[in-house]
Amino acid sequence: QLQLVESGGGMVQPGGSLRLACTASGGTLTTSSIGWFRQAPGKEREGVSCISTTDYSSTTTADSVKGRFTMSRDYAKNTVYLQMNTLNPEDTGVYYCAAGGFTQYCSIVETSYNAWGQGTQVTVSS
Repeated sequence: QLQLVESGGGMVQPGGSLRLACTASGGTLTTSSIGWFRQAPGKEREGVSCISTTDYSSTTTADSVKGRFTMSRDYAKNTVYLQMNTLNPEDTGVYYCAAGGFTQYCSIVETSYNAWGQGTQVTVSS
């Protein structure tokens, strides 16, 4: 059974950067679409970005982070990254990665994913 662990969260000042990692065990991420989601205090979880199965590697990014967040894969480490630049306080929240099925085009809708990590906290504050 695929298990996901997020890492790389922390506290950063506005304008700073963080790189989150989503590492899998019990299976490979190369045949899975991977999504990143976040949940701010008092708000519902929202989709941030996703990358489709390796054969296609298309990405989808929410408008709120477009141009600032990018995803990449490290096949050797069975890890997917979310590079977050120019962070602002509105980016604060718990960030989750999730794995879904084999797909050419990914979606940042929760129901597209069936394996979830426990989340990592990101706090953007001066």
